[in-house]
Amino acid sequence: MKTTIPQVFTSAVRRDPAAPLLTWYDDATGDRTELSGITLDNWVQKTANLLVDGVGLGHGDAVALLLPPHWQTAALLLGVSAAGLAADLDGDPQPVEALFTTPDRVDAATNWPTMDRYATGLLPLAMPLRTVPDGYTDYVAEVRNFGDHFRGAPVDPADRALAGPVELSHADVVAAAHDRAAELGITAGARVLIDTAGYPDPADWLLAPLAAGASIVLCANLDAAKVEARAATEKVTLTLV
Repeated sequence: MKTTIPQVFTSAVRRDPAAPLLTWYDDATGDRTELSGITLDNWVQKTANLLVDGVGLGHGDAVALLLPPHWQTAALLLGVSAAGLAADLDGDPQPVEALFTTPDRVDAATNWPTMDRYATGLLPLAMPLRTVPDGYTDYVAEVRNFGDHFRGAPVDPADRALAGPVELSHADVVAAAHDRAAELGITAGARVLIDTAGYPDPADWLLAPLAAGASIVLCANLDAAKVEARAATEKVTLTLV
């Protein structure tokens, strides 16, 4: 059994690298982004290199991800894990080594003590921000400058995966992801349509499907009238709304 988040993700990519692994819909904007395992892995590798080579973070440092469910959030969470860092997904401000958020959450992020701040608009086609908040760097524009292969040290199952009030190791997070997948009925080979409103926790919309060996159709602002047709188009086998 895979016991670290990078192992779980690598296994998911290797099953069928060219097949859709995470497909994103936002019914409020009409955005649809399909990422194969290879494509998502490219974002993950670049993100890990940004964090280590660009920001200068070291093994075990904490990174706050104050972001809603989105494919870029997936890339960041998996990139943080690949780099041997700990993701802080909690809403309570505390010292971290770097922080990622959206422009509309900048005010809430002000109380987080950190040196390096990044913003992303979560825009269609991974477009950069037109206006970057003061004191922030545009994640989408910056991450493209980094290499496609991260060559850092392997992550150990006992390493910290999640920071915050409750800290969990990689082994703990992966075990919980398998348990959650079983609770939700996610099985190997499934293609799962997930409503972000009902399942906003990355443990549900990202880690549980990956641990189970499933692919993801992640939907924000889901229009209930579109679910049946979308499920048919995307060959969905399980719907979580």
